[in-house]
Amino acid sequence: MCVKIGGVQKFSLLDYPDKISAIIFTAGCNFHCGYCHNPELFSSHSELDEDKVLGFLQSRQGKLDGVVITGGEPTLHKSLPEFIKRIKTLGFLVKLDTNGTNPDMLQSLIDSKMVDYVAMDIKGPLYKYKMITGAEPVGVENSIKLLLAGKIPYEFRTTALSSQLDTNDFEKIGRLISGADKYFIQKFVPSKILNPKLLADKGYTNSEINSIIGILNKYIKSVGIR
Repeated sequence: MCVKIGGVQKFSLLDYPDKISAIIFTAGCNFHCGYCHNPELFSSHSELDEDKVLGFLQSRQGKLDGVVITGGEPTLHKSLPEFIKRIKTLGFLVKLDTNGTNPDMLQSLIDSKMVDYVAMDIKGPLYKYKMITGAEPVGVENSIKLLLAGKIPYEFRTTALSSQLDTNDFEKIGRLISGADKYFIQKFVPSKILNPKLLADKGYTNSEINSIIGILNKYIKSVGIR
């Protein structure tokens, strides 16, 4: 069984900290966040051939440092560990983007040294997950604890929509991931999204974000903006 690949971005200087990377987008997700910028990954579309994608990566040996595997939600794919193993044999570092709902796979990937960096989305305080994602936060707390154990470089991040999260919610997020090394507030950028109604969201002003950062600094070692 192959990983369902919905797209490839051949070059990025932004998605893997301090590395030149390619990005692989897996198809399918167990969350349906209205602000998702990859809505095409939810619908039926042509999947890319795994062997051809690996062939492309082979052609980029010595030119790329790493590969970012994102989605959708990559850990939905049972064959993800084998796919990553094939990438690692080409000599690339691997960064995994995840929503944290499959802590067992995350644990296995970390223990087997199949991933070198993990970015985990924190959609909001746990009680708001159903509203934001359409699903319960099953496994999320366990994945947070796993990353906080510090066995691998990681970051947490949240897309900030003022219509979904208020200042008190960010304090709850700070408590949820208290002691974390790095956390990023991602500004909402209106573009193609799953729920076009959210395009009306004004987001937060720079002053409001700075106030939120002040709150988060009580709990987290490093807080940044993207």
